[in-house]
Amino acid sequence: MPIPDFLRDLRATAGNRLLWMPGVSAVVLDDAGRVLLGRRSDTGQWSIIGGIPEPGEQPAAAIVREVFEETAVHCVAEKVLLVEALKPITYPNGDICQFMDICFVARAVGGEACVNDDESLEVGWFEADALPELEDFALTRIKQAASGAAAPTWFEGLGRA
Repeated sequence: MPIPDFLRDLRATAGNRLLWMPGVSAVVLDDAGRVLLGRRSDTGQWSIIGGIPEPGEQPAAAIVREVFEETAVHCVAEKVLLVEALKPITYPNGDICQFMDICFVARAVGGEACVNDDESLEVGWFEADALPELEDFALTRIKQAASGAAAPTWFEGLGRA
């Protein structure tokens, strides 16, 4: 996975120590209600689309950018689905990060789903009842999105507020 320049610069002074980072993800739906997924090149697993905002970039703009960069799909962020502090991750190079994920429900508005960068091995649309094997991270978010547009934002430890 490419490392943003600002993070590379930060790692030059912080080394492998734990970094608290913003993260964004999205459950992207098309007009038929299918979910956009990418099979990640770093893990080989299918997941929803996500990434790291650039310094000063608004979270909704970041996820719209990430979805396009990874899948060539244009989308509109419609709702904050959930906000969750994730567990720390240690990468193969020893870097440790902990992400505060802001997950959106987004609607596809154009483009054709395809691998658009080196972060994905495959990209595709999936029916909600025919999803590939997913980690809890993605499955939880897809289930929350399926609960309906009128549902309030979900917060870890508080449930629905």
